[in-house]
Amino acid sequence: MARWVPFLGLVTFVLAAVLVLARQSSRLLRARGDGQAVADRSPPTEATTGQHVGEPTDSAPVDRALPGSGAALSSGVLLANVAVTQGLVAGVVLVGLLVFEIPLAAIGVAPDPWVLGAPAVLVGIVLGAALWLLSEAAALVADAAGIGYDEQLRALLAPATPGGWAALFAIVLPLIAVAEELLFRAALIGVPAAGLDVSPWLFAVGSSVAFALGHGAQGRVGIVATGVLGLVLASAFVITGSLLVVIVAHYVVNALEFGVHEGLGVEFA
Repeated sequence: MARWVPFLGLVTFVLAAVLVLARQSSRLLRARGDGQAVADRSPPTEATTGQHVGEPTDSAPVDRALPGSGAALSSGVLLANVAVTQGLVAGVVLVGLLVFEIPLAAIGVAPDPWVLGAPAVLVGIVLGAALWLLSEAAALVADAAGIGYDEQLRALLAPATPGGWAALFAIVLPLIAVAEELLFRAALIGVPAAGLDVSPWLFAVGSSVAFALGHGAQGRVGIVATGVLGLVLASAFVITGSLLVVIVAHYVVNALEFGVHEGLGVEFA
């Protein structure tokens, strides 16, 4: 017999932990950005560069040091940290589903090709591509209005080697999509709607706000954009009843973000 309330208690704890970690990450990145801005305004000298001013400099890797880290962190270390964190979130939610006997239908998993099959994958791909195009259009409008979008986190996570890119697309981004959709859509919309026997639309807005706050490292504009993205994904989850659709769409959005901007170096603004 499903034990809805204990599971929702567990999910509330996980959500709180995720938001606290997100806030800490946002503070670290903001501090790093402020420090970098001060450094960028300082003219180069022999003491800081180790070279005579005017001499050519060799290209150097991007400094990924975070305040308090004591050393520069490679993209591989950062990606591993993200993978472990997201894996823990997904693992705790999945264990909770099993322990508290939550039916799979409540999280959008059912033996139906439109829910868990090729049609769901196709819908997810189309939805993800459309969302990415809309996000790019919104970014152009924001840039034209002089409102910046903080892309520091994406740049920090961008791999420096082919193996890193393979790990990003095959391991890290899938883990992010699965973990975040399990938490923010399945556990925060599907389960309470089924357990409390109320409309899932009542939880769509709340889960989207939480989703936005969990991405505070992207700045205020990023929070708003992520909130809108979360609301669209929440709507897709409610309408299709499929967890796979939103997982695929989430993955496609992130993959295009990294592939186009960091992999190919394409900027539309």
